Amino acid sequence: MSNNIQLKKGLNIPISGAADQSIRKVIVPDVVAIKPTDFRALKAKLAVKEGDRVLAGSPVLINKECADIVFTSPVSGTVAEVVRGEKRKLLEVRIKADQAVEYVDFGKQDVKALDAEAVKALLMKSGLWACLIERPYGVVANPAATPKAIFVSAFSTAPLAAEVEFALAGELANIQAAVSALGKIAPVHMSFASEKSAFYGVEGATRHIFTGAHPAGNVGVQIHHVSPIQKGETVWTVTMHELAIIGRLLNTGKYDATRTIAVTGPKAIKPAYVKAVAGIAISALKEFFDASEGLRYVSGDCLTGKNVGAEGFLSFHDNQVTILKEGNEYEAFGWAKPFRFKQFSSSHTYFHWILSWLSPKQYDLDTNLHGGERAFVVSDVYGKVFPMNLFPIYLTKACIAKDIDKMEKFGIYEVLEEDLALCEYVCPSKINIQQYIAEGIELMIKEMA
Repeated sequence: MSNNIQLKKGLNIPISGAADQSIRKVIVPDVVAIKPTDFRALKAKLAVKEGDRVLAGSPVLINKECADIVFTSPVSGTVAEVVRGEKRKLLEVRIKADQAVEYVDFGKQDVKALDAEAVKALLMKSGLWACLIERPYGVVANPAATPKAIFVSAFSTAPLAAEVEFALAGELANIQAAVSALGKIAPVHMSFASEKSAFYGVEGATRHIFTGAHPAGNVGVQIHHVSPIQKGETVWTVTMHELAIIGRLLNTGKYDATRTIAVTGPKAIKPAYVKAVAGIAISALKEFFDASEGLRYVSGDCLTGKNVGAEGFLSFHDNQVTILKEGNEYEAFGWAKPFRFKQFSSSHTYFHWILSWLSPKQYDLDTNLHGGERAFVVSDVYGKVFPMNLFPIYLTKACIAKDIDKMEKFGIYEVLEEDLALCEYVCPSKINIQQYIAEGIELMIKEMA
């Protein structure tokens, strides 16, 4: 039995560069990076030093606030470098990878025989506890807490997102094992775009159907419509590709971090999928781009991903890389040109939208803002793309003002930056909404902990 929820607000951005459904390459990484910065508010300490030998599943970082939570290596090899920033902030632990992976053996598990505490202990020991993200605030889940539910979005509507059913082909048994195990901790809710999904038959989860434009696939939007988060409540989330990794741990006893990654974007050369692990270097994908051009390398999608640069590494939670052109050209009087056939306008500013409606078109979008930040005015433009019963303008202004009472009033417990990414995209004032929401969340963590 499923709940069918139709969302009438949202926006699908017609950006070019979707990945062909083919595995173009299996990447055996030379170097991978474990990045504490992939986890909000994490206070990490090193469990290794340069020159140490590690296996796939060996601890590399330890959470200072809960020593049972460790972050483990996705490959076997040697710790090559510890990278620090200002004030010796720990930024990366780089591991020189072996050609053949050796694994820590955590033992195959009989999921039916496990209880909640055994599941928690296994996930923390293996390093896969980091897959569980707690809302509010989007931090690594607190194992001492009991969430009211665990939510999984079984599809993605983000621009050029990896096709879940292709990327996870053959992983049904692993996903079933993970759902059964997590169900020992709290009720599991899974959201689908259709009952035809290959994973719709997963047992032990409450199923929901969401239809509509992006951000219908955002787990935060789904939580809002199924079980809104109130003050004092917590909900955990986990992605589908991380469910598969958890399932492999249960079924094989190994931390096999392999995932299918979509290499996408207008500037990607023959965009397709690769098999790799989290933490691979962007340089390992060099055949997908022309480094001589001015490019932006994004770990994740073009709305919410991180600009990691050509020398950066794929983030822990991501299974997508987006390659864009840096939009640093100035276009005089661009706003006054009614016919701009190479530009997309969410507000139908350019007349050619009528032709695009008759024959959908994909655009080679870049990172140009087409103007600078200006007065933050009250408008209904956000409401057209924001399918949550909240007030995004007032929430953003409360975050800018650092007014905790108003942040609570306007829904800070229910959102992460990704939920307002479309608001930022359509914002006529060019406000960095995601940045302000992030600052508001950091303030809440600091003041409300």
